[in-house]
Amino acid sequence: MPVRTARSSQAPLYTPEQRERRDSSRWTLVQGVLAPLQFLVFLVSLCLVLRYLATGAGYEAATLSIIVKTLLLYTIMVTGALWERDVFGQYLFAAPFFWEDAVSFVVIALHSYYLYAILTGALAPREQMLVALAAYAVYVVNAAQFLLKLRAARLQAAASIRQPGALELAS
Repeated sequence: MPVRTARSSQAPLYTPEQRERRDSSRWTLVQGVLAPLQFLVFLVSLCLVLRYLATGAGYEAATLSIIVKTLLLYTIMVTGALWERDVFGQYLFAAPFFWEDAVSFVVIALHSYYLYAILTGALAPREQMLVALAAYAVYVVNAAQFLLKLRAARLQAAASIRQPGALELAS
């Protein structure tokens, strides 16, 4: 009788059919382009926000960068929902990505609150930037979730290549 480790007793992230749908979905490539682009914009924006908070200079540049980051976030969320539909048959909250989607909504809520604050003047510039930092902190958590999920998928794919049938035994 084979010994099962905690890793091998987990259900695979993708069934073979879902993996095939993932690999053939046009949204997989779109996500693969948008995710690193959004991260690059985040890094630039973070620097601009921190510069503004430290010096009081560059409010307009920081604001523009946060707006660009927010628009990319909305785009990646919509295309991610389309990807999830292609792969799992539902737009959001498919079991393998439930927590990633849940945290994504917190990220979207914070970014949206930031937009509300700048459009209505509900917050002073410093408080706007603090909201952006809060949104960015949760975004980093969310990005880490997705990177860990991507790593898990790669490890599972590699394990299935090394030991055909191993993932089916774990199910």
